[in-house]
Amino acid sequence: MRYDTEHKQKTRTKVLQAAAKAIRTDGPHRVAVAGVMADAGLTHGGFYAHFASKDELVAAAIEHMFDEARARVQHETEGRRPAEGLAAYIDFYLSKKHRDTRGAGCPMAALASDLPRLDESVREQFAAGAGRLTVTLSEKLAALGHTNTEVEARSMVAELIGALSLARIEPDSKRSDAILAASSRQLKQRLGLEART
Repeated sequence: MRYDTEHKQKTRTKVLQAAAKAIRTDGPHRVAVAGVMADAGLTHGGFYAHFASKDELVAAAIEHMFDEARARVQHETEGRRPAEGLAAYIDFYLSKKHRDTRGAGCPMAALASDLPRLDESVREQFAAGAGRLTVTLSEKLAALGHTNTEVEARSMVAELIGALSLARIEPDSKRSDAILAASSRQLKQRLGLEART
């Protein structure tokens, strides 16, 4: 049976979503093509209709994760004044729900430590996605009147990733919550968001 282009794209998206969840949960080294295809409700044999190799799947899944991350920034900021939107994004990013949902959310916090050991094409895909997300945040900072927005956006991303990672590592839930709350408060203060929201 022949399928149209739309069906093939929907199938590919299902595979990418399953791969993204597996990568975030288990790390890119432990992703098994057969497991990803099963989680997507597909047979292993259909894999090569979409990807030439596991490395290509991982790279495409990382791109998909960053597309989701940028969509989340837009979701949190759309229809709000710039300060409110950025504060809402920080609240989402440094939330208990984001911390506890390791199979979803930001690819940078989930994968940063794994990336140096991966194939160069995968690292390039990750760097490109991180760059696009940073540009999106830089544009939001520019709308607030900040001038050195690229540097501020990179610093913001680093603090968000670091705080979320430390909160996920901390075994004591109260200390983990405190890491999230303190980082959120300090980041908003440093970016001048508290006075404007």
